[in-house]
Amino acid sequence: MKIKIINGKVLTPYRIINDGTVLIDGGRIKAVGDKNEDTPDYTVLDAKGNYIAPGFIDIHTHGGGGHDFLDSTVEAFIGAAEKHAQHGTTALSPTTAASNMEELKRTFEVYEKAKKIDSMGASFIGLHLEGPYFSMEQRGAQDPRYIKNPDPKEYKEVVTWSKDIFRWSAAPELDGALEFGAFLRDRGILPSVAHSDAVYEQVLEAFEYGFTHMTHLYSGMSGVRRINAFRYAGVIESAYLIDEMTVEIIADGCHLPASLLKMIYKIKGPEHIALITDSMRAAGQLEGESILGSLEDGQRVIIEDGVAKLPDRKSFAGSVATCDRLVRNMVNLADVPLIDAVRMMTSTPARIAGLGNSKGSIVPGKDADIVIFDNNINVKMTIVQGKIIFDRLSKVE
Repeated sequence: MKIKIINGKVLTPYRIINDGTVLIDGGRIKAVGDKNEDTPDYTVLDAKGNYIAPGFIDIHTHGGGGHDFLDSTVEAFIGAAEKHAQHGTTALSPTTAASNMEELKRTFEVYEKAKKIDSMGASFIGLHLEGPYFSMEQRGAQDPRYIKNPDPKEYKEVVTWSKDIFRWSAAPELDGALEFGAFLRDRGILPSVAHSDAVYEQVLEAFEYGFTHMTHLYSGMSGVRRINAFRYAGVIESAYLIDEMTVEIIADGCHLPASLLKMIYKIKGPEHIALITDSMRAAGQLEGESILGSLEDGQRVIIEDGVAKLPDRKSFAGSVATCDRLVRNMVNLADVPLIDAVRMMTSTPARIAGLGNSKGSIVPGKDADIVIFDNNINVKMTIVQGKIIFDRLSKVE
C-alpha cells in the first residue's frame, strides 16, 4: 500500500518540518519534506496538525497487556506486542529475567514462531537476556533462586539455541564475567552492565571487554561505595565517567525522580540515552495484583502508584509504563525538548540495537515505522513497516 501522510509536523533527530509530508511505498519511507506534490496513486492520510515521528523502539520490555514473554506462548508475545503498539511502539526487544534454563529455551522456541506472524503489533528486533549472572546484593526483583556466576559451559550452549540474541545483561565484577563479555562481543551480542555492585575500575575494564551499555541506570547498581574506609566510585558514577558508555533509563516517573532524569540528560545527552519501559505484564492494565515473570514460575507483585512493587513494598518490581508515557515524562518532568525526548525513544535505541541503518528516523530508504501523536503525546496512529496497525486518527473525537 502506498501512503502519503500530509499536514503534520515531522520530527527528525534535529529539527521539525512544519506542514510536512511523508511518502511510504513497499513498507519503506520513500520521501520526506515540506512539499505536498501530486501523487495520484497514493492513499492520503491527514495528520491533522499532529506530530509525525519515527516509531518508538523499546529495547527492554518483559511484556504488557496481561502477558509476559516468559509465559512462553505465541499468544503472550503477540498480545504484548499489540498492547505496546497501541502506545506508539513499532519495534521491541522481548526481555527475559533470571530463570531456569528449560524455561529460557522454551522462550527462544516461541520467539522463533512469534517473529514470523504478521500481527497488529510491534515487530520483534531480537532477544534481550537479563540475567542470571548478577550480583546477589543488587538483584532487586530478580529471583535469587537462579542468580549465579557466568558458567562458560552454560552460556556457550545458550547462544546455540537462538540466532536472535542481541543483548545479554550481566554484572561485570563476577568471576568469569570479562571472559563472558568477550565471548558475546566476538559473536555480535552486546554485553550490558546490570544488577552490579562493581566499582569504577571494574566497570572500566569491563568496558574494554565489550560492556559498552548500562541496563536501567540507577536501578540495581552500586553508587559510591566505602571499602576498608575508602570511597570508590560505583557503577552509577562509571556511567558518567566513561563518556562513550550508553545508558538506558526507566522514565516512568517512579523509578527515577525528575531531578535525576534532568541530570542524566544533562551529562549523557540524548545521543547516549535510550528510554525503556522495563515493563512487565501489567503494562497498559489496571492496578492490583499481578505476576512478575512467567505464570508458572513467576513472583507475585502489587501494581499501585503507577509502578510494580514487591509484596513487601521494599523494592520496585519493574514498570507498567508504555513508551508514550516515557516521552511525555521526559518533556513534562525533565523539561527535555520534544525532539530530544523522541530521539531517546527512536534513533538512539536503534543505534544501540545495531539497527540504525533501517530504523529510528524518518529517512528515505528506512522502514516505514511511524507514530502520529498530539501535543500531549497521545498516540493517534501507529504504522509498522507501512501497515497501519492502530488508528485513532480517523475517528471523530
